[in-house]
Amino acid sequence: MVTLATLGILAVAFVAGVMGALLGLGGGIIVVPALTLLFDVPIHLAIGASIVGVIATSSGAASRYVRHGLTHMRLAMVLELATVSGALAGATLAGAASPQVLYLLFTLLLVVAGVSMLHVETPDSAEIRPPDRLSGWLRLGGSYLDPRLQAAVPYHAVQVGGGLAVSLVAGVFSGLLGVGGGFLKVPAMHRLMRLPLKVSTATSSFMIGVTAATSAAVFFARGDVRPELAAPVAVGVLAGAMVGARLLSLLPTRAVRWTFLVVMAVVAVQMALRGVRG
Repeated sequence: MVTLATLGILAVAFVAGVMGALLGLGGGIIVVPALTLLFDVPIHLAIGASIVGVIATSSGAASRYVRHGLTHMRLAMVLELATVSGALAGATLAGAASPQVLYLLFTLLLVVAGVSMLHVETPDSAEIRPPDRLSGWLRLGGSYLDPRLQAAVPYHAVQVGGGLAVSLVAGVFSGLLGVGGGFLKVPAMHRLMRLPLKVSTATSSFMIGVTAATSAAVFFARGDVRPELAAPVAVGVLAGAMVGARLLSLLPTRAVRWTFLVVMAVVAVQMALRGVRG
């Protein structure tokens, strides 16, 4: 039987999916605070449900990006070596961490994500630099077809070591707090590794599903994935992400970003207070 609480969780997850698609962030950054603050769900269970939602979102988006040739599969597999290791460590730490610590860490996450969103947008294309020794050996170059230009856009990844380091940190955040980690991976691939923004977003979307599946196994074994929470979160986030992808070209990005920043600031204060008060 569907309860009002289930419908409420479904609605919140839908909004999280829409906002996540519009801003390039995982829905978990909204789902976890909403479940804990609005529905009084224990944070460990909220994180477990959020991870399942990340898998659903990635499954829907990644297949479309792969079909359009935007995802760099070789680079994703290289970076996943670090991300999965971080996710296993983060998921293990989440079981031992107190709720207060998790609330405060999530507050820090919201602040970091908000700061990253304040940066001025860069063009979709990235300056092509000569590959360094490691990226050349791994053959991390490629191209994608830009419909606007009606031409192939070439690119080549650089600074793979820095990308691996950021991916490790993103994996820890993903496993520990139930978020996709895209707020770290996309800027790292675009700004540090000099990949086009579309390629960075598509590759990150593919990676977060693999990372979340790794974390989900640990949460499931610990009993922190509850079907009555995970099911409406997965359905709502997936539906919202599909709608958000369609709205992306219609809504002004700047207005959406600033609205979301205000919401994140309020949520960060509430999560910090709950962490301090216990």
